[in-house]
Amino acid sequence: MGGAGDDVDAWESWRKLTKVDGCPSFARSLARSEADRRRFQKVPSMDLRSEKIQLVLSKYKFHDVAVEELDKIENNFPGMVPSVGTYTFSDGSQKELLKLNGNLPVKFQGRSYNFPIQLWLMDSFPVTPPICLLKPTPNMAVKEGKHVDARGRIYLPILHNWDHVRPPIPYRSPLSNIVSILSPKGRQPASSVVELLEQMISKFGEEPPLASTVGAEKDPQELMAFVDNLRIGGDSTTGRRREPPCKVSVIGGGDLGMAAALCILAKCRVDALVLVDVAEATGAADLDIFKPPKVQVSKDLSATKGSRVLVLTANAWSAEQSYIGVLQTNVDLYRGTVPALARLSPDAVVLVASQPVDVMTHVAWRLSGLPPSRVIGAGCNLDSERLAHALRADGDVRRAAWVIGEHSENKVPVTGEADPPASEGDRSGKAALDRAFDLTKNRGQRSWSAGLSLADLTDSVLTDRKKVHSVSTLAQGWGNVGAEVFFSLPCMLGSSGSTRLAAGTALAPDQEAKLRESAATLAALAARLRI
Repeated sequence: MGGAGDDVDAWESWRKLTKVDGCPSFARSLARSEADRRRFQKVPSMDLRSEKIQLVLSKYKFHDVAVEELDKIENNFPGMVPSVGTYTFSDGSQKELLKLNGNLPVKFQGRSYNFPIQLWLMDSFPVTPPICLLKPTPNMAVKEGKHVDARGRIYLPILHNWDHVRPPIPYRSPLSNIVSILSPKGRQPASSVVELLEQMISKFGEEPPLASTVGAEKDPQELMAFVDNLRIGGDSTTGRRREPPCKVSVIGGGDLGMAAALCILAKCRVDALVLVDVAEATGAADLDIFKPPKVQVSKDLSATKGSRVLVLTANAWSAEQSYIGVLQTNVDLYRGTVPALARLSPDAVVLVASQPVDVMTHVAWRLSGLPPSRVIGAGCNLDSERLAHALRADGDVRRAAWVIGEHSENKVPVTGEADPPASEGDRSGKAALDRAFDLTKNRGQRSWSAGLSLADLTDSVLTDRKKVHSVSTLAQGWGNVGAEVFFSLPCMLGSSGSTRLAAGTALAPDQEAKLRESAATLAALAARLRI
């Protein structure tokens, strides 16, 4: 038998014969030729035979499909090396998972670079996408951008729209030698890690996520951006930066999302409004057809980058699930969107309208990592504005009034008075308040009404109006509330979010009982959810 040198010579001869170097796709040709070299020379490739890897892989829900996907990765990107590690999730829980490490070949401005990456494969892989990270060496630094955050986590359109469906089994007709696939005509191919890595190569070639820290000089693009931000006026040069564009993003393309988007356009001065259609709603598709000014319809969360207000209207209701099951579905929807939204717009105020609004505002706050002053729910704002309007129509223009508490039958009307009613006039004022509240109870909350309310809240943030609204906020510490729950309280809204007013309103015993009951109910419900 020949030695290793004979194998190398034979490989080079075979490589020339098959003209591998002439393959038009640089990355794929390198990967495939390397895979062929390994097979030809019997070089060990992706080795899944170790006892530890086999043990972890045996616990994967779609074991056989996962192995098939790993084979595809090996054939196209043989440099990805498998191993086992302990992944720590954002809630502190840990799990032993399979991970792949390797270098990604990227061409930028005519030069080739190797970007080290790491893919963590969840136990439901490949039905769920991998968690993708950059692993910079000591002489590299992460450049935060459109597709990478400051910690090196990678966000790409394919990860957000991941849809891995196992391909159908080919069927060979007994009457012919033609293979037909039993699937709908024009079916889109399933998402795969190979496609993901190819998208990384493409996107990183446009905007490299890593920079060298050795002898680094000023980035010429940063210098050009600085020069572009200089404004020359009169006979002197000033270094005033341009005001960033006023962008608002609405997440959810259903009736409420559509209503919110159009009401915000009508009421607020915005430079751009992004509607992210996470469920392919009909209304969003119509917006994309008629293309109103300043509106961008997208399925990519990265389109929301730099938003001043994020309006969350997405819901995932189903008549086939229990209430807690439906609520958990909404929570899962938020888990897949809210952290990325907060990363893309770290200075935004998050305005929640998904139902049930108090619970979902709590979930959004927990997932976003933002301070509670910057995550608020629409809550009882619509009820409060209706109440104030009814009081004005009744001739009472002296007092501010709001509806507070859980957005349910337990909400209660209050005024800005700090002392309980003592005089006959005060008692008549209480009667007027109750009468006005009764008038608002049966009006419902249709999409357009809720959209107008969301536009009003958005305008208070964008204009720094400092208007007091009744919005869902962290109620812990207000009055006698000790639990970590969200429900509506009077808050002053401005560009930095909300400022909760002091608990100076006197409540009747039955009102206090309703708020205590709501706090207990909301706390118990939050404890049952996997946030």
